Amino acid sequence: MDTLDEGVLTELGELPCSAISDAMDKLGIEGQAIGLKPLEPGFRLVGPAFTCKYEPCGVVKGTVGDYIDDVPAGAVVVLDNAGREDCTVWGDILTAVAHRKGVAGTVINGVCRDTSLARSIGYPVFSKGHFMRTGKERVQMDAVQVPISLGEVRVNPGDILVGDGDGIVVVPQDQAAEVAAAAREIEDAENQLRAAVEGGLSLREARTKFKYHALQTKVD
Repeated sequence: MDTLDEGVLTELGELPCSAISDAMDKLGIEGQAIGLKPLEPGFRLVGPAFTCKYEPCGVVKGTVGDYIDDVPAGAVVVLDNAGREDCTVWGDILTAVAHRKGVAGTVINGVCRDTSLARSIGYPVFSKGHFMRTGKERVQMDAVQVPISLGEVRVNPGDILVGDGDGIVVVPQDQAAEVAAAAREIEDAENQLRAAVEGGLSLREARTKFKYHALQTKVD
């Protein structure tokens, strides 16, 4: 990523997902991944997507995890297991390797397992839940670094994922600077609003003063 992109990435990493989500609503971008939650409320991640797509196993069983050797430091592993909750595609070995490599975190359209290690070392994992049954001989890798989905949200390789205690947002790479600027404006206005209310202004007056109801209004 170039210097400008790194600056945008830093900016997105400093903003709450709620402000980014509001900015995306304002800009008409669908990027909120429904149903994905962090293993720990304090987990946070930001980084470009390294995408992997799974499919049910055929007669010849395929691999599920060798791709991790190719994931660069700072990237977010994004796994599309079609939302399956009956078998996992992420466990403690992948967590250990990813953590050692400096991977920013993992986001799964599906479930993970071996959650105690991720929690103990602070490696961010976001998923639909956790379940102990392996994906071995149930699913196999279909493709790497291709467009995938997190439920209703499309993820292209290089799109920016941001996660915190409220969930995951997917920011299209080519709109990241615009989203970051809009989110910063929203966050700054809300901080001013909070300060005004703490200073004695009524909520109605503060919302009017800082044009609160226009902050998330979709731009035509």
